Amino acid sequence: MKRIRAALLVVAVLPSLAFSQQVSDPIRLYRQANEYRLLSDFMELLKLPNVASDTENIWLNARYIMAEMNERGLKPRLLEAADKKVPPVVYGEWITPGATKTVIFYAHYDGQPTNPKDWTGSEPWHPVLRSASLEKGGTDLPLPNPSTKIDPEWRIYARSASDDKAGVFAILSAFDAIKATGIKPTVNIKFFFEGEEEAGSSNLKEILEKNKELLRADAFIVCDGPVHPSGQKQVVFGVRGDVNVDLTVYGAKRPLHSGHYGNWSPNPAMTLARLLASMKDAAGNITVKGWADDVEPFGQAELRAMSEAPQFDDELKQQLGIAFTEGGGKSLLERISQPSLNINGFKSGDVGEFARNVIPTTANAVLDLRLVKGNDVTRQIAKLKKHIESQGFYVIDRDPTDAERLKYPSIAKFTQRDGGYNAQRTKMDLPVSIAVINAVQKTSTQPIVRMPSLGGSLPLSIIADTLNQPTITVPIANHDNNQHAENENIRIQNLWDGIETFASLMTMNFK
Repeated sequence: MKRIRAALLVVAVLPSLAFSQQVSDPIRLYRQANEYRLLSDFMELLKLPNVASDTENIWLNARYIMAEMNERGLKPRLLEAADKKVPPVVYGEWITPGATKTVIFYAHYDGQPTNPKDWTGSEPWHPVLRSASLEKGGTDLPLPNPSTKIDPEWRIYARSASDDKAGVFAILSAFDAIKATGIKPTVNIKFFFEGEEEAGSSNLKEILEKNKELLRADAFIVCDGPVHPSGQKQVVFGVRGDVNVDLTVYGAKRPLHSGHYGNWSPNPAMTLARLLASMKDAAGNITVKGWADDVEPFGQAELRAMSEAPQFDDELKQQLGIAFTEGGGKSLLERISQPSLNINGFKSGDVGEFARNVIPTTANAVLDLRLVKGNDVTRQIAKLKKHIESQGFYVIDRDPTDAERLKYPSIAKFTQRDGGYNAQRTKMDLPVSIAVINAVQKTSTQPIVRMPSLGGSLPLSIIADTLNQPTITVPIANHDNNQHAENENIRIQNLWDGIETFASLMTMNFK
C-alpha cells in the first residue's frame, strides 16, 4: 500500500455523491484507474510473514499497517496487551463532521501457520499471480506493468491473500476511494485490525477492556470469510465459536520392532483411531452425548433467510470431488448451523520415505470444536472429556507416570489449547442490520444472500459481550480460496468487489 497518497491523484476529485441503486460507479472508476497500484501495494503487504507466534514479523506487520494508516491521516495507534509479545491491535479513526453514528471496521492481519513444502510452485509469503485457480489449470504470470490490462479472473496466491489481509486492504482502499472521489462518509469510522485472530484471540478481551471508551461505537462490521459459493455477496449475522483440543494416547515407553512385538504390544495409532472413530457414526453424526442438547434454535426470520439462500450443494460436490457428505443428506447450511467436531491432524510414527517397521510410542491428534449459539466452551470441552472417559480411558492433562502406565490400560492426555470462545449472533431486523444489507445490495445487481451464521469462527462473542455492540460480517473472498490451507488465494475481482462493498458501508445510513 505504499505511495497510496499519490494514487489518490490518479482520478479527478468528484463532487460529493451518493451511491446509485445498482452499482457504486464512482468507486469503480477510481479502482479501474488505480488497479496496477492497488495490486502492487496489496502484494507488498502479502510479503510479510504473519504467524502470530512469530513475534518479530507480526510486529513488522503491525508497524507496516500503522504507517499506511498514518499516511492517510487516520491517527493510528497500537492497542497492546500487558504481555508485549502479544500482537497488537492496530487502531485508527476518521471523524465525520455531523455524523451521529460510529462504525468500527474489523479485519485481522495475522495468518495460519503453514508448511512451505505443501505449496504448489510457490511459497507462502512470496505472492504469485496466476491466470486462474490451480484446480482449473492456472499458470504463473509475470507481475503486470502499468500498461497491462489486469484480468479480474486472475488469482493471487499467498498466505493471508484471502484470510484476512484482503480484509485489511479492502477496508483501507475503500476509505481511499471515497476520499479520492469526494464522497462524504455518513458515519464516524474506526479501524480495528487484530493480530491474534488465527491464534485464538486469547488476549482480545484484555485489549477491549482497556480501551472501552475509545472503542465506543454503534456497530462492529467485520471483513472476513468467503462470499456465498454461488458467487453472490452475502451478509452474515453470526459466527460459530471455536476451541481446540490436543489429544495424546500412549503405547510402550520406547519404539518397538513391529515383528518382534506386533500383535502383543498395543499400538497407539490404532488406539487413537478407534477412539476418534467412536466420536461419529457411519453417517458422520456426532455421537458424543449431549453434543447439541443446548443449541439455541433459529427464529422465523433466520429460517426464512436460510430457505431463500441459493442451494449449491450439488455444485460443491462436483467441485470438491466428493460423493458422500456427512449428516445423512442434510444440506451444508443445515450442517454449519450445528456444533461440529473435526480432526485437524493426526500423527503417529512416520509415512512415505521415512516409514519404518516400528510400533510408535504415542499417537497425537488436534481436534477442532465449532460451537453454535447456546453451546458453551467449558461445557462442550467437558462433554468431550466425558466421552473419552466412557471409552475406558484414564484422562489426565499431562504425560502419565510409570505407576499410571502400569495401572491403567488406556491413558489419554487431554488439554485445551489457548483461546476458545462462544458463538455470536446478531438479530437480522435491527436498524443497522437492515442498513448493512441495503448498503451491500447497492453494490450488486444480484440479490444479497442473508445468512444467520457463518460456518467459520471469529471472536465476535468476545467483542459483543465486552463492548455491548452488534457484530455483522461482510465477507469478500472467493469461496474456493483455500483459507487455512496451502495454496491460499484471492480472485482479483473479489478484491475489487470488496473495495466497492466497504466504500458503500462507509456511506450507509441507519437510525
